[in-house]
Amino acid sequence: MESYIGLFLSALLAATIVPFSSEALLAGMTASGAFHPWGLLAAASIGNTLGAAVNWWLGGYCLHWQDRRWFPIKKDQLERACAWFKRYGTWSLLFAWVPIVGDPLTFAAGVMRVSFPTFVLLVAIGKTLRYVFVLGIAREIFQ
Repeated sequence: MESYIGLFLSALLAATIVPFSSEALLAGMTASGAFHPWGLLAAASIGNTLGAAVNWWLGGYCLHWQDRRWFPIKKDQLERACAWFKRYGTWSLLFAWVPIVGDPLTFAAGVMRVSFPTFVLLVAIGKTLRYVFVLGIAREIFQ
């Protein structure tokens, strides 16, 4: 059980503005054969989606600190994410899993006041599909 919680926490951190990765842990746990694939998928997907929800909340409520040096999303990243968001709309949240743009995109969704249920649904779909892919590749390689 502790291992699933560890995967959940690594996926949660990976989806926040903290630089972290959970794919290697997921692949390693899959390779060990000691864990149920559905449990791994659930832990990683739920953790990663909740981490993105943290970004959404930060985008909606913490912008007054954006000019501070310690603020984790730089102004140009936020401007690009908002432009991407305006251009492609809410559906762009399906790509919240993409490295480099995903975190600012989920932050921008909070800034743009995207409905939280819509946000969670689209982000969860994209992030879960990414983990399905990683899980599938890991199982193919290691088993």
